[in-house]
Order: sequence, then C-alpha cells, then structure tokens
Amino acid sequence: MVYSLKQFKYELARALDDNLHTRQWHNIVDWLIIAMILISTAEIFLSTFDLNPGLRRFLFWVDIVTLVFFTVEVCLRIWVAPLINPKWKGWKGRLRYCFSFYGFIDVVSTFPFYLQWIFPLPVMAFKALRTARVVRTLRIGRYTKSFNLLSDAIREKRHELIVAMQFLIVITVILSLVLFFAEHDAQPDVYDNGAVSVMWAFAQYIGDPGQFADTPPVTVVGRIIACIVGLLGIAIVAVPTGIIGAGFTDAIENRNHKEEVENDAAKLRNGFERKLDRPTGIQVVPPFASVEDLKARLGMKADSLQEAVNHGPGFRIVNLAGTIPTDGDTYVNDRIAIEHYPQNRPYGCCIDRNSRVTIVSPSNMIDPGLTHFCFYLAYIGGFNYISREVGERAPYKSFYAFKSEDVVDGLKEYNTDLQNLMDRQGAWSLTIVVASGANEPPYPTNIHLNIGGPKGDERTSGDDLFIKDGETYEAFYHFLEQKVADDLNLTVDHQKYHNNNSSNVFLRKLKFKDDANHIVMRIEWKQVLWSQKRLILARDIAESLCSVILKSPLPDLKPELKVKAIGYDGYPDLK
Repeated sequence: MVYSLKQFKYELARALDDNLHTRQWHNIVDWLIIAMILISTAEIFLSTFDLNPGLRRFLFWVDIVTLVFFTVEVCLRIWVAPLINPKWKGWKGRLRYCFSFYGFIDVVSTFPFYLQWIFPLPVMAFKALRTARVVRTLRIGRYTKSFNLLSDAIREKRHELIVAMQFLIVITVILSLVLFFAEHDAQPDVYDNGAVSVMWAFAQYIGDPGQFADTPPVTVVGRIIACIVGLLGIAIVAVPTGIIGAGFTDAIENRNHKEEVENDAAKLRNGFERKLDRPTGIQVVPPFASVEDLKARLGMKADSLQEAVNHGPGFRIVNLAGTIPTDGDTYVNDRIAIEHYPQNRPYGCCIDRNSRVTIVSPSNMIDPGLTHFCFYLAYIGGFNYISREVGERAPYKSFYAFKSEDVVDGLKEYNTDLQNLMDRQGAWSLTIVVASGANEPPYPTNIHLNIGGPKGDERTSGDDLFIKDGETYEAFYHFLEQKVADDLNLTVDHQKYHNNNSSNVFLRKLKFKDDANHIVMRIEWKQVLWSQKRLILARDIAESLCSVILKSPLPDLKPELKVKAIGYDGYPDLK
C-alpha cells in the first residue's frame, strides 16, 4: 500500500509538471486542465450578458463544477509540490509554493470563493470574489510558450529596465522642478507648489486621461520643458520596448539553447544504461563513464557534454587519478570521467527502508565510486541509505567532519534525516569512506574498521567509543573478516591504521539514542571502484550485517535489480 501510494504521488507529480510533451495520460491531464480553464473563462464572459434564467442557472452549475475541479487540482498540486521541486518540501515549503507566481494564482483564483458560503459578505466583497475568477485565465500561461517568453524577456532585461526607468524618473523630476520655478511667477495660482509641476509632467506620459493636470505652461522656458517632456514621453515607451524586444531575442535564443542542453542531458542519461555485473548477475548503473567514451558513443562535443552535466541533475565530472595510490615518486595522469548519482534530496539521497541498519556515505560528491558501491550495498541488504551528493567541491566541507549547519548548505536537512533514520531501537550505522588513494599510501590490509578509538587501540568497549554493544561488533568483525577472506582474499583490521577520536567527527556531534551503535569502515579505493568483484564485496558486507546484527539471512534480490534500464530509473525508493 505504501509503495502504491508513493508511486501514485510520483506519477501525479509528473502529470502536474506543466509539460505538454510527456506520456499520453500525463498529456490528457494537462489538456483537461487547459479545457477547464477555457470553459471557466467562457462562463465568466457569458455571465456578463443579460441571459434568461435557464441559461444563467446552467452557467451557475458550470461555475460550481469548475470550482470543485480546480479545488481538487490545486490541493493535489500543493500535495505533490515537493516532488516537483525539493525546495517545497514540508509544510513551510508548501507555503512557499503557495506564494510562488503560479501557486499564488492557483490559491487566489480558487479558495476565496468558499468564503461566500461560510461568512455573510457585503455585495462589493461578493463581486470582488467573483471578479477574481478572471485570474484563472493566467493559469494557462503554464502551458504557453508565448506567455513564458514574455516573462523570460522581462526577467532577462529587468536590470536594464530598472536603470532606464530610474533615469527617466530622475530627469522628469528635475525638469518638473525647473518648470515650477519658470511658471510660478507667471501662474502663481496654478503652480503654487512643486507637486503641481511634477504631476503635470508625469500626467503627460499617460495622456492625462482624467484632465487632473490641465495646467499647460505659458512661459518660453516652460514650453521648452514641455517639448522635452513630450520627447521623454516617446522615450518612456520606446526605450522599454527596445529593451524588451532585445530581451525577447535573448529569451528565444536561451530557450532554444536550453532545449538543446535538455536533449543532450537526456542523451547523457542514456549513456548510463545499466549493465550486467557478471559476478553477481544483477543489472547495475556503471560506476563511471569516461568523457572520451561518452563523446564517441553519444556523438557529443566536450562543451555540450559539460553543459549536459551542469544541467543534470544527478551528474558530476570527476578525476579518477585521485583514486590510484602512488609511492610519492610516481605521477598519475588525469583520468576525467562522469559519474551518475541518485538524488531525491537537495543534499543528495535519503532512503528509509525501515531497517535498523543505515549505510551512511558523507563524502560521495568528492570520492568517485562511493555512490555506486554504497547505493548497491544498501539496496542488496535492504538497509536505509543516506549520502551527500551535492555541494561545493572546492573548498570542500565534508559532512564527515562536522561543521556549523548554518555554514554548509544542506547539512541541517542531512543531519535531520540521518537522526530520523537512526531513531529506532537497536539502530546501527555503517559509515563508509575510502582509503589508499593518491594522498594516502597503500596499507597491508584492504578494509579498516574503526569505532572511535585512536590508531592502534584494540578496545571494543569504552565510553569514548561509538559502540555500545561490543560483543555484537566483535562478532560482526570476525564474520566479515572470514567472509571476505574466503570470497575475495581480502584482509580486515580493527583500528590499526587510522585515528577516529577527533571531536569533530559527526558521530560525536549529533544526538542519537543511547543504544545506537556506529561503525566507520574505510575501504581500499581499488576494491570500491576498480575491482571487477566490487559488488561481491558489497554483498559480503551486507550479508555480514544481516547475519550478525539483524539475525536474518540476506534478502532475496529485488526484481528491479534484474531489469535492464537507464540509470537509477525504476528504483521505487527514489520516488
């Protein structure tokens, strides 16, 4: 039931995304909304005529039907708003949506009409409510390129428009004050203060429709200023028109370029078609794709590929040279590639599978290969998963070393989600980071476990450690050690080569339940990214967690892991 509701919400969000070029039933929803907007507009227009009672009664019921339709539609839009844009998550985000341009139009043109059935309204208030229905017509702007082009053109040239209008206003005020001093002596009763001359000048720009500034100058200087104001009246129309015209050209070019980039991004996504991982027999997203390979396969130039990555979401350019250890005298040539990652949060990815075990990956955005490894480790084991995928990469502020939540974007939400995942009885977290890269020497062992002690500390219990259940941790350590030795000929150590007693480690800063246990696992980068058996290692770690901590066998593989698809499409937990 939970899955079907999430799937329905996801499909509904896609249907209400204002895109007329989606799947068939999504388009039917869009065209139905457009039809109801046109019907509502026609009803409002016809209601202005003197009609017989029968036709007026029919229009009344048309009004009721469209009101109910738009009420349901707007409520659904508010409900699925976070899936359309993550910034609208939560009740505060939905409130922000209601004050966005189209969100405000939705609310104003729909909900106020119910006031007439709740409170007795004066005649003028009732008419104002009915007049507000006309605002519904603006909702069709969601689907029309011309309307959006106008708004894009104005937004593109808003600074130029503001500067031009400021200049014209300042010049007009100056001329108006000169006009006052020129006309005051000649017409003291008419030009008795500067407000009259200012009002006269600005009234000329709109043709003085109310004749409230019918005070023409009579002096030579005043008439010269009047001529200048007349020329400015032409400029006040011509200048903004020219600016907006140039904005239209820019907006059309930008829109065409945006469509090209969107097409390139779709091509780039196709470049990450899932491939069979032969050791495990499952279909997986490639951990990376080299830039040269993508250029050859997709027929894209480097600039187009870069823009497609920037458009995203879910792509980043990485340098794989940093994943290869050196002895200090060897230089590793740059190996530029593109990585594809799942994202359902502003900071990255969070999946709650109601498990007592959570896989934590706080540095995916800077460490190539971790996304692929940690995602499938959590998926194979049925564990919760949280990762940081988005943010500034230079200077890099890792979520592993705790920083102020006000300094790093997304950290507050990330910490909240992590604490929610760990807020269950007997919770365990496994934080995975890499070891033995370009900035680190190779170690004799391949996997390094740490529970908060300093290098060389072999304790499994103590108030300063991340572990409360040392006995279970020891059982996990020995199970994993034997498992990876038998399957992969890899070795494991306990707190032998790395310190983890810093006060800045996030596990010491966040508040977890008293019985929560945390393990930090550093894995040789070669095993995470370059080994053909990397997912066998992920499966062995998952089996160790299931067998020792959850006291259960490894879950059966989910059907979607056998399906050949594009990227992370088809994984229901990401919707």
